[in-house]
Amino acid sequence: MFSVIFPGQGSQIVGMGKEFYDNFEIVKQQFRKADEDLGINLSKTILEGPKEELDLTINTQPAIFLISYCIFQVIKKEFNIDLDRAKYFAGHSLGEYSALACSGYLDFKDTIKILRIRGDAMQNSVPKGQGGMAAVLGVSVEKIEQVLEKHKKNFVVQIANDNSEKQTVLSGKVEDLNRLGAVLENLKIKFIKLPVSAPFHCNLMSKATKIMREELNKLNFKNGKNLLISNVTADEVSNADELKELLVKQIENRVRWRESVIKMINQGVNQFIEIGPGKVLSGLVKRINKDVTVNSINNKDDIKSINL
Repeated sequence: MFSVIFPGQGSQIVGMGKEFYDNFEIVKQQFRKADEDLGINLSKTILEGPKEELDLTINTQPAIFLISYCIFQVIKKEFNIDLDRAKYFAGHSLGEYSALACSGYLDFKDTIKILRIRGDAMQNSVPKGQGGMAAVLGVSVEKIEQVLEKHKKNFVVQIANDNSEKQTVLSGKVEDLNRLGAVLENLKIKFIKLPVSAPFHCNLMSKATKIMREELNKLNFKNGKNLLISNVTADEVSNADELKELLVKQIENRVRWRESVIKMINQGVNQFIEIGPGKVLSGLVKRINKDVTVNSINNKDDIKSINL
């Protein structure tokens, strides 16, 4: 039994998807459609850069979705691999939108347009330089929760991503992250500031939540083909109204990736197919459970390695 999973922000590189673009007409057509739907030349930014432009959240989110969606279409239509047989679809943060589009809950056009809006809203929810994110390595999420609770009067920092057994990402104001960093240093816990310009998945994103609630309510969700695992609940969801509400909540709530993977495995999933740029999720899944099979699809040869 397998699940299809889709990466989030941070997996992007200039030139991602180029092999698929060069070899498959359906990918060229999808790139042209994306440019047309957005009214910008996103294709050029993806294929040629510059990196600084691709790394802008307003561009990164639709770009990663476009690559994931294109690879998914190639696997299904050019290689005749039936991914609709998947037990679950799931994605990490923006990857949840890739999961929604690929499993038929949302149209491509609606998805890529709302991801550009989402990227802009998240980027501008907090003035540049005021918020940030950091990774904590080597300890459990429970240990981090204890530290945050003990020091809640000194600083406010929230868990943004519970990624794997010993990798957690935190969000907050820069000065609060610095205070937490000093506490963790004294505890000999590894703390690494991340090169991001906004504190995603925490209460500082409240402006983005308001925008996304309005925008998501405009969209027509359909009945999808597969069960999804929600970032917010780490549980099954397929109801359109519930999905919409969870996508709104996702902006300020932690991404429960570790729990999501455990849920899928407990429901009989023993193979994960990561579709999109990079291998971030594949690495996390293997850290969570080394016994499962993981396929990371970044080129044509990777597709040939899929054995369902």
